[in-house]
Amino acid sequence: MTLIDTRDGFAATLRTLGAELGVSFPEEELTARLGPPLDLLLGDHLDAERIPGAVDRFREIYPGAAIEPTPTLPGAAEALAAVRREHGRVLLVTGKYTRNAQLHVDHLGLDVDVVAGEVWSTLKADALLEHGASIYVGDHVHDVEGARAAGALSVSVLTGGCTAEELRAAGTDVVLDDLTAFPAWLDEHLLGLRLAALEERLRALGRVMVAFSGGADSAFLLAAAVRALGAENVAAATADSDSLPASERDPARTFAESLGVRVLTPATHEMEREGYRANDGDRCAFCKSELLDVLGPLAAAEGYDVVATGTNADDARAGFRPGIAAAASRGAVTPLLDAGLTKAQVREASRRWSLPTWDKPAAACLSSRVAYGIEITPARLARVERAEAAVRALVPQARDVRVRDLGDTARVEIDRALIEQVDQTVLAAVRQTGFDHAEVDPLGFRSGSMNALLAEPEQFR
Repeated sequence: MTLIDTRDGFAATLRTLGAELGVSFPEEELTARLGPPLDLLLGDHLDAERIPGAVDRFREIYPGAAIEPTPTLPGAAEALAAVRREHGRVLLVTGKYTRNAQLHVDHLGLDVDVVAGEVWSTLKADALLEHGASIYVGDHVHDVEGARAAGALSVSVLTGGCTAEELRAAGTDVVLDDLTAFPAWLDEHLLGLRLAALEERLRALGRVMVAFSGGADSAFLLAAAVRALGAENVAAATADSDSLPASERDPARTFAESLGVRVLTPATHEMEREGYRANDGDRCAFCKSELLDVLGPLAAAEGYDVVATGTNADDARAGFRPGIAAAASRGAVTPLLDAGLTKAQVREASRRWSLPTWDKPAAACLSSRVAYGIEITPARLARVERAEAAVRALVPQARDVRVRDLGDTARVEIDRALIEQVDQTVLAAVRQTGFDHAEVDPLGFRSGSMNALLAEPEQFR
């Protein structure tokens, strides 16, 4: 990427070099042409035999003259952060001397994985290919040449010496005014690519039964499958289970029926699995095993080729997700994950498609509220559901509510901005649902917080 403004530092170094060599270099002209290798820039002003020594001396002077005063360009930090949000890596490919380029990166604290210096034009393609770069951002026509030689998408910014017309004539794919426009462009670019990949993946699957909980991910997958395959080739299967809150069932059915798909509600019996009731850290594996052991044969009997879950790309990176592995071992497919769609992208695409679930709060199963090591029972799950309904009734503006069952104690998690509203009246209402004690979590709601309890003292498990 073009991340820093080296013009002043370059000019200062050039002045010092010129004084030592007794040469008056045209600073304004040369700083306007930054990009090409230094020996090419100096070629019109020094005899050929003097150039290698001048280049070496320039590199020696540069750290003291150019590192400290060189700033980042507007939007540089935000551009790098945008790549990180998408779990990408950052490769800095530059014509600059590698050591000096690294000094800039270190001094400015730029979030860069690899610095590949001293390469120019199509030679940049070697570094781009070596590190698997799919997008190359530059500001010079020769950056465009490097991107095209590597088969990477060329994104050009107008912060260098080349005009938009020159960059387009060189074959760039995208022209941005500067790096401040890059995050929005990247978001749109990746969303478009991933939605296209999702459609292609779904078309290849044939007839699809979606494991449909009614949440944002499975709702989006169901809608995407209908778009790709037609409603007649899609079914929504919502498990009739004690772990699915009753309040979720009717909205789920209404949504699925609005898409014109067939709705199936097979009973699942995860409570009959000892590993599920025991509620150790691998509980989700037993739940997903039960779900797929029911849906797999049902799909085959009803003429559907695959069972698809709403697992997204963020889920796969979340670490402790034994249920994902269990579903995969039973043949479930994950089209959202395969397309690389993140939770944020699922919500954004759902919003654009006018799906009512686009901003629906996360709604994990009721068993996820119970601390590991405490037995899962229908009565315990019903108690949690009553407690959460009580909190929502008293704090109706809450978006995210969880009542964590720690045994005799209920720990209430709610949107952080609303924590102070969980007063003694709310805690009393929670106790009335069957808990001896109730407390509010001062950290507020956070998805997956029960995993942290695996490391807490025994009395919480």
